[in-house]
Amino acid sequence: MDETNRLLGLQDEAVGEDSGDTQKGKYMIFKSGNEYFGLEIQYVQQIIQYQKVTKIPETEDYIKGLINLRGRIIPVVDVRLRFRQGVCEYNDKTCILVINVKSTTVGLIVEQIAEVAEIREENILPPPTIGRAEKAHHKYVYGIGKVGNTVKLLLDPEKLLYDDDPADSEQGKKSEE
Repeated sequence: MDETNRLLGLQDEAVGEDSGDTQKGKYMIFKSGNEYFGLEIQYVQQIIQYQKVTKIPETEDYIKGLINLRGRIIPVVDVRLRFRQGVCEYNDKTCILVINVKSTTVGLIVEQIAEVAEIREENILPPPTIGRAEKAHHKYVYGIGKVGNTVKLLLDPEKLLYDDDPADSEQGKKSEE
């Protein structure tokens, strides 16, 4: 029950504001694997505890299925699998971050919601252009946010939801040749 109360408090802090100006610079920070990611508050509709997901046959592995959210059927994506971080057992900290991107509502299964953080524009740096190509989640990162002595990887939700999987596009290129 403590985790539920904590999530409700974070949800109130995140989506309780009416004005877009008061939300500017605020990010919902969540954990996936050993890293912390930030998503602009403007995309967050609500946070719900993990609930049973109805599987959809023949979809990508990271699309876990559908949930019924107060009469609305929404697709649910497991962020760990989308980032190719491997399977993680769901527990009492696992929750679904309900977001809206381009009039599409989607649930993101995340390991844990950490906090709502304010990150000023001057504390956001572009992501590094060097690094290992197999870090698939980096293609969804538009910036690195400095929060105190830590950094958060800031996600582009449109790329997270709509970009093709890099492995799929490689397959497509090979089949065209």
